Amino acid sequence: MARVTVEDCVDKVANRFELVLLAAHRARSIANGSQITIDSENDKNPVIALREIAEKTIPPDDMREGLIHSIQKNVEVDEPESAAAPMLPVDRRPVLGRDDQSSDTVVDVITEEQLLRGMESLTPTEPSANGGGNSGVGSR
Repeated sequence: MARVTVEDCVDKVANRFELVLLAAHRARSIANGSQITIDSENDKNPVIALREIAEKTIPPDDMREGLIHSIQKNVEVDEPESAAAPMLPVDRRPVLGRDDQSSDTVVDVITEEQLLRGMESLTPTEPSANGGGNSGVGSR
């Protein structure tokens, strides 16, 4: 049965190596208690994972993101380079809480009612064409 399932999965995930990685990751998550999205029919976790991929009950992109997240150990944070943003001279650097009040710009004041009226005008009156309240779960 697994060979037929692999053949069914190749058109969903074209790269066989990636298919093996995704199915193995999904099988491990099932073993750790993740909810199964198909009828198990007494199959083992790797076969269940392949059948889920074949039936598209879990999007491959979601599985790929989960796999990447599980493999990552360190997340790089892009720090600005010193040459990219030159420092201001000490006499021109702002000091928090002690800035010059005369250089402040005028800030518009709005009441709560004006804010709510403005937000209501942005709310769509009809459901959108790309979903309309249905989260897409279980629909084809």
